[in-house]
Amino acid sequence: MELISVQFALFVAIALIVYYLFPKKKQWIVLLAASYIYYLLICNKYIIYMLVTTVSTYLGARAIDALRIKQAEVVKAHKQEWSREERKSYKNKNLSKRRWIMIGVLLLNFGILGFLKYFHFTAEIVVNFLGLFGFHGTAPDLGLLLPLGISFYTFQTMGYIIDVYQEKVEAEHNIAKFALFVSFFPQIIQGPIAMYDDLAHQLYEEHDFEYDRLKSGALLVLWGMFKKMVIADRAVKMIQLVTADTTAFSGTFILMAALMYALQLYADFSGGIDIVRGIGEMFGITMAENFRRPYFSKSLTEYWHRWHITLGNWVRNYVFYPLSISKKFLDMGKWMKPRFGKHISKVVPTSLASLLTFLIIGIWHGANSKYVAFGLWNGVVIMLIELFRPVNDRIGDALHINREGKFYQFIAMVWTFILVLIGYYFDIAESFSSAMDMLYRSVFDLHLSDLHAFDVLAPSGLDHWDYLVILAGTIVILFVSIIQERSGRKIRDMLMEKKLRVQWACIFVGIFAVIIFGFYGPGMDPAEFVYMQF
Repeated sequence: MELISVQFALFVAIALIVYYLFPKKKQWIVLLAASYIYYLLICNKYIIYMLVTTVSTYLGARAIDALRIKQAEVVKAHKQEWSREERKSYKNKNLSKRRWIMIGVLLLNFGILGFLKYFHFTAEIVVNFLGLFGFHGTAPDLGLLLPLGISFYTFQTMGYIIDVYQEKVEAEHNIAKFALFVSFFPQIIQGPIAMYDDLAHQLYEEHDFEYDRLKSGALLVLWGMFKKMVIADRAVKMIQLVTADTTAFSGTFILMAALMYALQLYADFSGGIDIVRGIGEMFGITMAENFRRPYFSKSLTEYWHRWHITLGNWVRNYVFYPLSISKKFLDMGKWMKPRFGKHISKVVPTSLASLLTFLIIGIWHGANSKYVAFGLWNGVVIMLIELFRPVNDRIGDALHINREGKFYQFIAMVWTFILVLIGYYFDIAESFSSAMDMLYRSVFDLHLSDLHAFDVLAPSGLDHWDYLVILAGTIVILFVSIIQERSGRKIRDMLMEKKLRVQWACIFVGIFAVIIFGFYGPGMDPAEFVYMQF
C-alpha cells in the first residue's frame, strides 16, 4: 500500500470516519487498530520486530520506573535512621540497576537494527580484511529484509527509554497506549522521529471534528503530493540515468545530476513528511516539524538545524550532549587549555563529539562506506570551521566585511549549499571512489557547451516539457519558501485567513496541478520515497 495511492487514501478516509464517530475517550484505540492493520498489510510477518521493540521497551521502562518509586519509598522510610553516606550508597545501587536495564534495552533494540541493517556490510569488511592474509571467501547472504520504518521507531523508542531513565518522563503504564506511540501509522513510514512528551499525550487525548483543521491538513497533504509527484518523481529519472553509468557522461551532466538530486531529495523527503504531518493533523495530532527551508542556511551547522530536524535533535540530545559533557571530554579540555589556549581547548573536544555524532548520522543513512564518508565530510568541515573561526573573524574585520549585509548573507548561503552539495555526491555515487571521481569530473570536466547535447539525457524518458515542469515547480517551491522565510508564517495559515472562494480556488489549482503535471500513468514507475528504506 503506497503512501500515494488510491488504496492508502481510502484507508485514511475510513480511519478518519471511524475515528470521529467513535467515543472520544476511546479514539486512541482506533488509531492503534489502524496502525497495526496498516503495518500488517505492508510488512506482514516482519511486524514481529516492532512487537519485540514495543514489549522490551515497555517492560524496561516500567522496571526503571518501579525502581525509582521504590527508591523514594525506601529512602523516606529510613530517613531518620540512615546516614547521608548510607542514603547515597543506596541511591547509587538503585541507579546502577536502572542504568543496566536501560543499557540492556538499548543493546537489544539497536542490536536488532544493527544486525538487520549492517550484517552484510560488516561481513564484507571482515571478508575483505581476511583476504589480506590469504583467506578468501564470500560474505554470507542471510536474505535479511529491513522492515519498514525500523530506524525511525527504534530511535523513537530508545529516546523514550533514555528519557525514562533520566526521569524526564514517567513510564507509560498502558502497554496498548505505548504500542500506539511506537506504531502511529502516518509517521511509521518515514518519520518524523517524535519525542514521547511531545507526541504521546496528543495520541491519547480526545479530539473533536474540526472542519478547518481537516482542511488545513488536507492542504499540507496536497502540497506534499505536489512536491513528490510533480518534481521528485520526474527528477529521479534523470539522476538514475546519469548515476547508472557516470563514465558515459561529462562532468557537466554529473553536476546537473547532483543539483537535480539536491532538488529531488528535498522534494521527496519534505513532501513525504508534509503528507504524513497533514494526515496527522486531520486526526487532531500535530507532529514535529522536520524541515525549515534548509537551503536558506548560512552555515553547515544551521543546515543541520533545518534539515531532518527530528533526527538532528535526537543525536544532539542522546549522543552529542552526553559525549561533550562526559568526564573524558571535559578532562581533555582541561588538559589542552594550558597547552593550546582557551579556544582550542574548547573547540577540539566539542568538535570531536560533533564528528562522532555525524559519523553516526552517516552510518544511519546506510550500510556503505560512502555514507561513512558523507558523515565524516559534514563533521570534519564543521570542525575546521569552528577551529579557524578566530582567523576568519580577524580577516573579516581587517577587510571591513559587514556580516549582517545582504550580500554577505547571500554568499554564505551559496557557499553552504556548495558544501551540502559535495556531501550529496556520496549519496548518489555507488561507492566512495565513484563519488570522488564524480567530484573531480564535475570540476575539471565541466563544459557548458555540453548543454547543446541535451539529447544525451533522452533515455531517461524525460523530454524538454518535463524539465520545464521541474523548473516551474522549483520556482513555486522557492516562491513559497521565500514568503515563509520572510514572514515566519505558514502559507496555509495565510490562506485560511482569505475568503472561502479564494481558499477553494487555491485548493482546486493544487489538485489540478497534481492531476495534470503529476508524473504517473501507464508505463510510469513512481519512485518510492527515499527515506522509506530507513
